[in-house]
Amino acid sequence: MIDTLPPLRDVIRAHDLRAKKSFGQNFLLDLNLTARIARSAGDLREVDVLEVGPGPGGLTRGLLASGARRVLAIEKDARCLPALAEIEAAYPGRLQVIEGDALTIDPLKYLQAPVRVVANLPYNIGTELLIRWMTPATWPPFWESLTLMFQREVAERIVARPGTKAYGRLALMVQWRADAQIVLGLPPEAFTPAPKVSSAVVHIRRLESPRYPADAAILERVIAAGFNQRRKMLRAALRSVHPQIEDKLLAANIAPTARAEEIDLARWCALSEVLQP
Repeated sequence: MIDTLPPLRDVIRAHDLRAKKSFGQNFLLDLNLTARIARSAGDLREVDVLEVGPGPGGLTRGLLASGARRVLAIEKDARCLPALAEIEAAYPGRLQVIEGDALTIDPLKYLQAPVRVVANLPYNIGTELLIRWMTPATWPPFWESLTLMFQREVAERIVARPGTKAYGRLALMVQWRADAQIVLGLPPEAFTPAPKVSSAVVHIRRLESPRYPADAAILERVIAAGFNQRRKMLRAALRSVHPQIEDKLLAANIAPTARAEEIDLARWCALSEVLQP
């Protein structure tokens, strides 16, 4: 055991917490695993941690037991609040729980830098939250790193390399501004209820500035156009982007006959630069 609180199965039974599909919930009950996830976020002793979707608090306990200075947990499911209150009492002054939707709550007024995000994200909002955290109005963002659990397929899309089936907009959006790696894989049976797919934890460490110069809006536009028609040659897929797109592609050292998945991040950024007005 990582603390003196009851095992999570007992907590779930005591509070009658059945995972709800509408909340995208799959509870991770092995406290050894939640402690491993917490450790993969690095030394948390002088760090505030944002956790989204703590559920009955398995990862929350792992974070606190690992020495996190303070944890802010945002939970939409009111049924989980009594269980989280028990953890709050066991770690006085180190856990704050907010009931609400992580998509609408601004956590910044509750956190002090440095901040790291560590979460077993609800499957139904995981990708949307990641995109928001990767595309703030200004960079660097409020967080130092993101340590997040996703469906394995999503995790592989985040770390994908050019020329692979998983490579696309998500990989480019993350890798332009951060280093990302899969640090832990989890089988379906690690969860209650067991999902139909495997999961993986991705650790994303921000860069202080983007890896290559690029205008964020132009970069997103050309990547979206390219991958929305990924089977087409870029001279056709990007025709709507610029009337002389073949010339622009050549200026960025990209063959007009290439397809989106063949182009690495550096050349996508170069293309966005030559497309600037």
